[in-house]
Amino acid sequence: MFVVFKRLFRTRPKTPYKLGQPTYETRPHYLTKPGYLTPGISAIEYYDRRLQLIKQLPKKSLTILVGNSVQYSSGSVFYDFQQDNNLFYMSGWLEPGSIGVLEKVDDKGTDEDMVFHMLVPDNDPYTEIWEGEKSGLQGCYNNFNPDSVEDVKNYKKYLTSLIKHHDYIFIDKQSSNDFNSFFSLHKDQTREDIHQLLKTHASGKTVKPINSVIAKMREVKSPSEIKVMHKAGQISSRAINKAVAKVGSSNPYMSEKSLAAYLDYEFIRSGCDKQAYIPVVAGGENALVIHYTRNDDLLYKDELVFVDAGGKLGGYCADISRAWPISGTFTEPQKDIYDVVLSVNKACIDQCYADNQMSLNDLHDFSVRKLHSNLKNLPGFAHVSRSEVTKNLYPHYIGHHLGLDLHDVPGVSKFTKLLPGNVVTIEPGLYIPKDDKWPKHYQGIGVRVEDDVAVGQTFKDSINLTSGCVKEVKDIEALISSGRCSTPGIYDELTDLHID
Repeated sequence: MFVVFKRLFRTRPKTPYKLGQPTYETRPHYLTKPGYLTPGISAIEYYDRRLQLIKQLPKKSLTILVGNSVQYSSGSVFYDFQQDNNLFYMSGWLEPGSIGVLEKVDDKGTDEDMVFHMLVPDNDPYTEIWEGEKSGLQGCYNNFNPDSVEDVKNYKKYLTSLIKHHDYIFIDKQSSNDFNSFFSLHKDQTREDIHQLLKTHASGKTVKPINSVIAKMREVKSPSEIKVMHKAGQISSRAINKAVAKVGSSNPYMSEKSLAAYLDYEFIRSGCDKQAYIPVVAGGENALVIHYTRNDDLLYKDELVFVDAGGKLGGYCADISRAWPISGTFTEPQKDIYDVVLSVNKACIDQCYADNQMSLNDLHDFSVRKLHSNLKNLPGFAHVSRSEVTKNLYPHYIGHHLGLDLHDVPGVSKFTKLLPGNVVTIEPGLYIPKDDKWPKHYQGIGVRVEDDVAVGQTFKDSINLTSGCVKEVKDIEALISSGRCSTPGIYDELTDLHID
C-alpha cells in the first residue's frame, strides 16, 4: 500500500526569516500553538520562571547561566548537542555557545526589577552554509524576549561591565565556592574566562552557586511541564508496546542491538525528539548488570529480555523499565520473580501522593519491606534476610526525580517529602545472581518494572505518566501472541505534535 502525501511545496509555511531552532511560525507541526517557545511551554512561562528566580535573590544580584558548546568525539565529528539545562529552563534557547544573564536591579517586587540579557552568536553567512541558519542577535531578540542582546564574542567586556555594578554574583553548575574545582570539570574556554573575570572583577563581592535555587524550582513541575512529560511517557509507552508485540510477529528481533535500534526508531517515529539516554537492552543474565548498555548480545528464546529506555520530548525525559519473554510465555520461575517486582511497583505507585507525607527514602524503605515479604513466599527464599535483599538482590534505589535531566535535580534531598508537581520514577527490581546460595531455577533472572509518576496532592490527583505501557503478565503474553498492537493509529508516524 502506498501512502499519498498531502503536503506539497505550496503548502509549506512561508516565513520572512529563518531561525536556528523551531518556532510556531517555522515549524507549526511541532510547536502547534502561537506563543510556544518549546513543545508545550510558552514564552510567558519562561518569563515567569525568570521572574520567580530573581524574586528569591537579593537586590543588585547578577546570575550568569553559561550555555554548552558543541563537543567533538574525534576531529570534526561532533556529538548531538545538549544545551545546559539551567539556561534552557530559563529561556528555551537551544543554540550552542551562548550565555544568559539575569540582573536584579532593585527589590520592588515587580517585573521592573529584572533585566534579561542574552549573549549569542551573530549571524555568519559562511558558517550557515555548513551548519544551517542561526537565530542571531535579531532572531533572539524577536523571539526569546531578552531586554538586550549582544554578540557573544564580546562577552568579556559585557560581563565585566555588569559585574562591576552588582554586589552578588550567582553562577550555575557550581557545587561549591571553590571555583578551581568547578572549572576543572569543564574544559571550556568560555567558562575558564568567566572564572578569570570573577577572580579579577568580583573581588569583595559575594559569589555563590545558583544551582540549588534553580533545582528547587525544577523539582516542582508546572502543569505545562507535566503535560509534556505525559506526552513523552505515552509515546515511549507505545514504542515499548510495539517492541513487545514484535516478538510474536513474522520478523522478530534476534539481538539486543536490533531491539535497541528498533526502540530508538520508534521513539522518534512516534513523536519524540530522540531517546532520553543510552538504553539498557539486556537478554537473560545480562539483566543482572543494573546499567548494562553494551547491548551487543544475541537473544535466546527461553530467556527474558529486560529493557530500560525512554524518549525525550521538548527536553523532558521518559524513563520506563519492562521485561518480557522472548518465547512469548513466562516460565514459572520468570513469572514468580516478575510478579513479586510488579506487585511492589504497583504498591509503591499507590503511595505517591503528597497527603501521604512520604519521601523517596520512605518509598525505598517501603519497597524493601514489600520485596522482602513477597520473596519469602517463593520456594527457596523462606530464610532470605532483609539485608540480603538490599545487598544482593535489590542493590539500587526505588527511584529518582525526572525532568529535563534523567536524574533531575540530584541536589534535592531524598528525605524531602513528596510535593504536588514532583515527577518521580518508581522502579523496584530483583536480580538473582548465578550463585548456589539462591534457588537454581531463579538464578540469572533480572527484572525491573519502572513507571513515571506525577505526584498529586491526593491519591486521585497523582498520574502514572507511563500507564499505557503493558506490564501485567496476561497483557504481555496476549500482546506477543497477537504480534501486533491494536491501538488505533499506533503504527502511523506522528508528524503533528499536539500536547493537550
